[in-house]
Amino acid sequence: MDNEDEINRGKITPEKAMQMLNSEGMNVTIEEATEILLFLRKIAHAVVSKFLES
Repeated sequence: MDNEDEINRGKITPEKAMQMLNSEGMNVTIEEATEILLFLRKIAHAVVSKFLES
């Protein structure tokens, strides 16, 4: 899986994330929104993995 697939596989696109964050007063670029989404997916994966280990 390349980086483009990783970015676009979720239901929230970087464009939508950027709009959501901008509407809350956080001015981010599309690149920053992409990085935020990737980070949130990594955190979610870690939490689920930890939960399933228990």
